[in-house]
Amino acid sequence: MNDRKMLSILEAARFLGIGRSTLYALIKEGRLPVRKLGRRTLIHRDDLGLFVDGLPRNTAQP
Repeated sequence: MNDRKMLSILEAARFLGIGRSTLYALIKEGRLPVRKLGRRTLIHRDDLGLFVDGLPRNTAQP
């Protein structure tokens, strides 16, 4: 992915490896902040990083 600071919903979902519906659910729950530019919904790359850093770690051994 390029060096843009803002990502579309589709780009953010691809970055996280999740579907758009799941991403919209995270936004609705307030777990992922968004910004609006006209009709576009954008997510700041730093906010994605903070979201990922805040996810619980799976420390269980297989």
